[in-house]
Amino acid sequence: MLHLLRRPEPITPETPDEALVRRAQRNDADAFRALFERHVTSVRRFLRDLIRDPDAADDATQETFTRAHVQLPRLGDRDRFRPWVFGIARNVAFEARRVRQHQSLELDSDDDVPAAVLPAPDPERTLLDRELEGQLTNALGALSEHRRAALLLRLDHGLSYDDIAEAMGWTLPMVKNEIHRARLALRASLLPHLGGPNP
Repeated sequence: MLHLLRRPEPITPETPDEALVRRAQRNDADAFRALFERHVTSVRRFLRDLIRDPDAADDATQETFTRAHVQLPRLGDRDRFRPWVFGIARNVAFEARRVRQHQSLELDSDDDVPAAVLPAPDPERTLLDRELEGQLTNALGALSEHRRAALLLRLDHGLSYDDIAEAMGWTLPMVKNEIHRARLALRASLLPHLGGPNP
């Protein structure tokens, strides 16, 4: 009986996702809020890279965590919250893309090309950096949605191949194959702009 009256352990940055999921599944709002705060930035960045529209990505981020909250009681493997929530985000992104295509809205524009990340020593270098950033954006945009999602999960978010397989609903060999093909496609697109020979 005493164990029912015990206060839960305080939530700290070191609290594992597994413990937070267990508590959130018992309707501990603070635990779900901690999961949200821990993962929202990377999920939002992933969605912005996939959807390529900041406002739509923000809406998709909110929808992702709303679905995660509703579906959390069914998450059996509590230490796999990160790939699980990326899988939800991926589905939300693809649904949003289908809706936009159905409405025949073209949301991408050349104005969305990010500025150079590193300060350039002169105007010519700045122009070259912006051109390269634009080429990278275009090369990523030319990949299929699924292939781009897998590559971003690996390179930008550092997920393991196993985690990507879980998030994408793929087999491990398929993950490795799709990421390999995505890297080859990026290399083929970027080599001419980096001064290398065409493959």
